[in-house]
Amino acid sequence: MEEREIREENRKIRFLRFLVDFSILSIQESDVSFEEALKTVEDVKRVACNLFPGKEETFELIYRPRFLRVIHERFGVISSDKASL
Repeated sequence: MEEREIREENRKIRFLRFLVDFSILSIQESDVSFEEALKTVEDVKRVACNLFPGKEETFELIYRPRFLRVIHERFGVISSDKASL
């Protein structure tokens, strides 16, 4: 991998981390509904998959549990059908 490609990959990783952290903070501290919080997760997933095509499973393993934990803390119990969103 060339240095330029490595820098670009690192830039995308930093951006995704920022987006995830910002979105989690938004869910925790702003006046969003449960549905809006779930939509935020899906929006972040869409961006992550555009940045890293073919890495949907990685999002599901790393980021979705973080989002669901925050949503659970904010809104209470999440039914199993909502947790899969």
